[in-house]
Amino acid sequence: MDWSALKTWPNANLSRRTSGPVHRWHVQEAGKGQTLLLLHGAGGSTHNFRDMIEPLSKAYHVVAIDLPGQGFTQLGARHRCGLDPMAQDITALCVQEEWEPRIIVGHSAGGAIALRMAMPDLSPRGQQPLVIGINAALGEFPGLAGFIFPLMAKALAAVPFTARLFSGASANPARIKALINATGSELDQVGLDLYRRLVADRNHVDATLLMMAQWKLQPLLDALKGYDGPVRFIVGEKDATVPPTVSLGIAQSLSDATVTNLPDLGHLAHEERPDQIANLILDMAKQQGL
Repeated sequence: MDWSALKTWPNANLSRRTSGPVHRWHVQEAGKGQTLLLLHGAGGSTHNFRDMIEPLSKAYHVVAIDLPGQGFTQLGARHRCGLDPMAQDITALCVQEEWEPRIIVGHSAGGAIALRMAMPDLSPRGQQPLVIGINAALGEFPGLAGFIFPLMAKALAAVPFTARLFSGASANPARIKALINATGSELDQVGLDLYRRLVADRNHVDATLLMMAQWKLQPLLDALKGYDGPVRFIVGEKDATVPPTVSLGIAQSLSDATVTNLPDLGHLAHEERPDQIANLILDMAKQQGL
């Protein structure tokens, strides 16, 4: 998105740009203390956490970033949009900015990135961060869909003007409302308009398509079988995007994981009830001694 549009974006007073590694990043920062990193999912931005940054920043140094090419982060390399490259580049950004996240909160695909960043090769400090996944996207598409969907994303990302056509067809208010409702969540008009602005931006859509095309989850799922760091899952039981059973299945395979179910919330639970989710995060961090 054009940087000039940032002035009307949530928490614009906390925003800054930083160049490298690889990309030109949009960062929002607030608070002092141990660093808590917020990672949005595919097609989102820092706006996803707009009402959580302030309460979390009372206890932590909160950092929210836009993923490569999405929101206001300028894409520096089109081949760096997959799970591993993004985790590597965000880790390198943390080193550059001298952040040492003790807590990484990821929504949807951001949950997968958070877990990848917590793996020993990217988090070698000895003490693994607390990872909190909000409706974490940690399941492969089953059967034929697992083969067809990545191919479709690759084809769409490779075709000129696809992002522009998608933006034009999907950015009307009625279509946005239908897309959001299909996730199992209900947002107010402010939230819907923010998504409309994102979907209307060709570069944002292009980067989201690239992320889908390059996404490879299985290596992370294989690595998780031996992972012993603390993981806390927050699950909206009305989530129509990531089945709630996904987090439960992953949690059962880990040595230090719990699942907190929220019966009335969908995929965008943290936008529906930001205060509730922020309080849950604070409680989980406190229980971990952070």
